[in-house]
Amino acid sequence: MNGSNGAHALISSLVASGVDVCFANPGTSEMHFVAALDGVPEMRAVLTLFEGVATGAADAYNRMAGRPAATLLHLGPGMANGLANLHNARRADSSVVNVVGDHATYHAKYDAPLQSDIAAVAGWASGWQRHSGSAHDVGADAAAAVAAARAGTIATLVLPADVSWDSTDAGTAEPVTPTPRPTAHPDAITSAAEALSSGEPCVLFIGGDAALADGLAAADRIAAATGAKLLLENFPTRMERGAGVVAVDRLAYLVDAALHQLSGAEHLVLVGARSPVAFFAYPDKPGDLVPPGCRVHEVVGRTGLAAAALEELADLLAPETQPRLAPAARPELPTGPLTVETATAVVGALLPEGAIVIDESLTSGAGLPAATAGAPRHDLLCATGGAIGWGLPAAVGAAVACPDRPVWCLQADGSAMYTISALWTHARENLDITTVLYNNSAYAILRLELLQVGAAGFVTNDGKAARALLDLGGPQLDFVSIATGMGVPAVRVDTAEAFADALRTAAAEPGPHLIEAMVPALVP
Repeated sequence: MNGSNGAHALISSLVASGVDVCFANPGTSEMHFVAALDGVPEMRAVLTLFEGVATGAADAYNRMAGRPAATLLHLGPGMANGLANLHNARRADSSVVNVVGDHATYHAKYDAPLQSDIAAVAGWASGWQRHSGSAHDVGADAAAAVAAARAGTIATLVLPADVSWDSTDAGTAEPVTPTPRPTAHPDAITSAAEALSSGEPCVLFIGGDAALADGLAAADRIAAATGAKLLLENFPTRMERGAGVVAVDRLAYLVDAALHQLSGAEHLVLVGARSPVAFFAYPDKPGDLVPPGCRVHEVVGRTGLAAAALEELADLLAPETQPRLAPAARPELPTGPLTVETATAVVGALLPEGAIVIDESLTSGAGLPAATAGAPRHDLLCATGGAIGWGLPAAVGAAVACPDRPVWCLQADGSAMYTISALWTHARENLDITTVLYNNSAYAILRLELLQVGAAGFVTNDGKAARALLDLGGPQLDFVSIATGMGVPAVRVDTAEAFADALRTAAAEPGPHLIEAMVPALVP
């Protein structure tokens, strides 16, 4: 049976279809998958200690590598543990292949303790799913899963234990050609061109692959030639930034600021972006951010070829116009106590060429876009779905995808605690990740939301109970101890000078590092 069971056929078929990394947290039902790894050395298995780390890593891996990674999850509860970061991956239209172990087909009738409805758990996050019925079929099922994922979705393949261990002579399945990503229809190009050249106030709102350098350049040519306002979605999947790349404003997170950015528009042209909406409902504020009376023109959706559509529009509307590229510029290195402002200035001053910036800094990173606009060229990844606990796992995926590039993970303290075990994988894989852990001892973003939703006016008895739920002090989190306990060298800093020194040290030494940056909360 060695080398000829269902698990071996599945793994070899994944590799044949271009999936050669698996972020794994296996259990009993997946042991034959684990055993089969030695027979397919082309598959790199990366152990994570929590399924949310595996799924977040697979998301970021795809964003940077441009091809899917697999996850290995243990039954329905393991899938459930990974759902928050699969939500972020779904909102990013990332290509991920989940392999979810299940009880042997004949064991399901016993309703064993870990029995669950995996299809229901997986359904809302997966654009494609299949329950593999036999060892003979599992290789073809794996190839179909990869093809579905490559079209821009999450594919979930359920692997019963007996399907995994049963013998098969089916061998490695041939790759399946994925469905091509949508292109812009000529009528959509015509409608958008008419709107953009009408002379009426127009917003060109972009997302998807339009946030890469070529798409940004085409969008800026259009904006320069037509006078349209150019905006990028607020949490892009992957954005290229820095000197030599077009600098573009992102749609604001706060409703009032976003409404101001969009105010007066009579046309909203969507290229690779969803129509803008508020993150949450707020009393007496609109949820739909499209101005009243504004006409919406969708050129191509999120999973479509947005950059190509923009280049077509630019050649039509701005054939002689050159993009306005950001000049090289860095903040001066600040001195004195570490604050939100000085911390982001240090990052902007020292960010290395080719860095991949994972941004889950929330309020502590408020000044990051301005501080890094003229830094050396780099990539920025964001938690597209707003589910927190994404940054540290995403750093794993980005570093595995691009081992020759430095990864800077800018991480808030509260969200770090959701998936803090990712630090162990940083150390185990000796990944080139510098984590800046902003410790403000608060859920500062929730303090802001308390004000935004108008709930602060209902706080009574000096607000002690309310404050306690938004406060991370008492006991004080010690991220230096947590990191060193998982094998990641760490240091705590509270001045701009010490922060800069720590970043220089991390850059000079191979492997992972954590810098605990002690900053006051932006929202008191």
